[in-house]
Amino acid sequence: MIPVTEFRQFSEQEPAFRVLKPWWDVFTDYLSVVMLMIGVFGCTLQVVQDKIICLPQRISMNQTIPLPNKTELDSPVVSQDVHEMMGLKTNLDLQQYSFINQMCYEKALHWYAKYFPYLVLIHTLIFMVCSNFWFKFPGSSSKIEHFISILGKCFDSPWTTRALSEVSGENPEEKDNKNNSASKAILNVSVEGNLDSLEKTQSLKSIPEKIVVDKPTASALDKKEGEQAKALFEKVKKFRLHVEEGEILYVMYVRQTVLKVFKFLLIIAYNSALVSEVQITVKCSVDIQDMTGYKHFSCNHTMAHLFSKLSYCYLCFVAVYGFTCLYTSYWLFYRSLKEYSFEYVRQETGIDDIPDVKNDFAFMLHMIDQYDPLYSKRFAVFLSEVSENKLKQLNLNHEWTPEKLRQRLLTNHNNRLELQLFMLSGLPDTIFEVTELQSLKLEIINNVTIPASIAQLENLQELSLYQCCLKSHTTATSFLKDNLKVLRVKFDDSRELPHWLYHLRNLEELYLIGSLSPDASKNVVLESLRELKNLKTLSLKSNFTKIPQSIVDVSSHLQRLYVYNDGTKLVMLNNLKKMVNLTELELVHCDLERIPHAVFSLTNLQELDLKENNLRSIEEIVSCQHLHKLTCLKLWHNSICYIPEHIKKLGSLERLYFSHNKIEILPSHLFLCNKLRYLDLSNNDIRFIPPEIGVLQSLQYFSVTCNKIDNLPDELFFCKKLKTLKLGKNTLSLLSPKISYLVLLTHLELKGNHFELLPPELRFCRALKRGGLVVEDVLFETLPSDIRDKMKAE
Repeated sequence: MIPVTEFRQFSEQEPAFRVLKPWWDVFTDYLSVVMLMIGVFGCTLQVVQDKIICLPQRISMNQTIPLPNKTELDSPVVSQDVHEMMGLKTNLDLQQYSFINQMCYEKALHWYAKYFPYLVLIHTLIFMVCSNFWFKFPGSSSKIEHFISILGKCFDSPWTTRALSEVSGENPEEKDNKNNSASKAILNVSVEGNLDSLEKTQSLKSIPEKIVVDKPTASALDKKEGEQAKALFEKVKKFRLHVEEGEILYVMYVRQTVLKVFKFLLIIAYNSALVSEVQITVKCSVDIQDMTGYKHFSCNHTMAHLFSKLSYCYLCFVAVYGFTCLYTSYWLFYRSLKEYSFEYVRQETGIDDIPDVKNDFAFMLHMIDQYDPLYSKRFAVFLSEVSENKLKQLNLNHEWTPEKLRQRLLTNHNNRLELQLFMLSGLPDTIFEVTELQSLKLEIINNVTIPASIAQLENLQELSLYQCCLKSHTTATSFLKDNLKVLRVKFDDSRELPHWLYHLRNLEELYLIGSLSPDASKNVVLESLRELKNLKTLSLKSNFTKIPQSIVDVSSHLQRLYVYNDGTKLVMLNNLKKMVNLTELELVHCDLERIPHAVFSLTNLQELDLKENNLRSIEEIVSCQHLHKLTCLKLWHNSICYIPEHIKKLGSLERLYFSHNKIEILPSHLFLCNKLRYLDLSNNDIRFIPPEIGVLQSLQYFSVTCNKIDNLPDELFFCKKLKTLKLGKNTLSLLSPKISYLVLLTHLELKGNHFELLPPELRFCRALKRGGLVVEDVLFETLPSDIRDKMKAE
């Protein structure tokens, strides 16, 4: 006999898969078990009992009996002349009738009556396979297993409970406290009432777990739980992206349901037609007279009565099974199972950003709802960006404590206490507890809202946002309007600029850094800066083709304008004429071929920087004579070949930068700018320094490094206020003893020349120390030892 447990593998699946088995699948599984029992019971009877019993039939001498049919089976054969036949007597009577029974069973019994138990068994196994095939099929089982794994973790995650409690307006900590206090009160009464009896039976120390329930409950997730919940969010995102692409689960379930319906119709059709063939009495004619002496037999099918009842019972179960499958088909085809809406979850929980899903993801959620809708509700928490952001915020607050943030405070170049945060998933709330903070620098932090609690940072004056997509709470915006002095924003697209920056009425310095597409740079639009009433400094590092019109809004009070254009040609500069109060102007890397004429209208200009352009000729520099306040001119990193003589008309110049050009000759008129304190001529092709340099009695810094100078005029040493003299990387071979005139010298660079020794007169340069003397060690050793020791001494 075959035990039923051998068939368990056809229907057994992981216990966790029950969440994907709706009530009709569970019901049909039980029906399958009953039908399987019918089949097994029938097969067992076939094996352990005699299948058919045959006896010889009496017939008349002159009458022949035709082969049995259904109408003759129940009516007796009547003959007036009955002849009693005599069988052949042998010693094998038992074997003869066993042979006859077997022959009649195979020849006379209808096939349905013979194979009914096996048909039941086969059909039931097919039903079982169909019901669970999608759990075993590789393409669907992998998705199901992954989904069940994630679903269980989401359901049991502490974050799920916390998130649902928060959106329902219930604080988990308060809830726990209420429950604990209520439990304590009840248990205290219970303990007081039963104290006498407890003392008789056992001491209180032996049952603490029964009456003491005030175990500490954490009001927040620990670090491990937070990381696990964070990992769950990532798994859900990836799983959703993968599963929503196809519909193999839906297709497999539909196919197996259709197959079960077809099988049900087939079983009902042929069983209804053949169930009447199961008869108790069977006529049998076997031509074995030579062996037994008989030819016609009347046989009794011993299990016919039971099989008939089992077949009708089986048909009833199949009918119920079939109607259940028809209902399943109706559910599959008349409901939109490829789309799943979390509308009811959004309304119940208040989490508005839970997205609707489709395809196989939607189908599995519909199946889960048949098991318990609570699963999809708790699972939905991990589809919400709001919930994810809250978790990230919680993890951030755990990781970035106020003490840790204070350890990262540094003093920046503006002498403010600065905190720099880089590539965080959000903005820790603990920042707002560091009230001494003056400057906040955020880099690559996206999708964060500056909360109202920023108002706690009363000393905050400087904010830097580098590739950060931030929003601001209304209260936070009001705070920034009143307190922020310096704002730096680095962006990839002008649309990333925070809209609230245009309303910072107390802002004094604004730095905007970002590259634009070629089309956008031609039509770049910055919103009006009209509300920035106190803006003094504006820096734009981008790839503009013209000065934005919105800058004109602050032209009346703007004092410093810096434009760094990354090599893009700046064509239209007419807006500069309106900025009459500018004191500093930098047009760096703007591919300018000449000094813009709009600059000559800025009568208050004190500093002009045209670094890294394409200037070759600067003849128009003569127009700078109208800029009476111009004290600093930076024409470095260009392609200037010569300095025009009318540079002498810039009598107010104090600092002049000509480094990294192609200048070969220094005109003597250059040194008529007798107010020069800083002159940088390094990295050119200069071979000769005119003696007129001695006119520059105010000169404090002079650099001619990386040139081709082979001799220094003595007049250079008449510039007695020199503190820095850079002569490195030239072809000098002799340093004049008149170097002793430069008693204020603190930095002298001689490295990279052809000196053989240093003059001992360096002893009179009392402010020059070894650290300020840039020279080869071998050459330094040529100085007398007392001079060397004096220079090395602090």
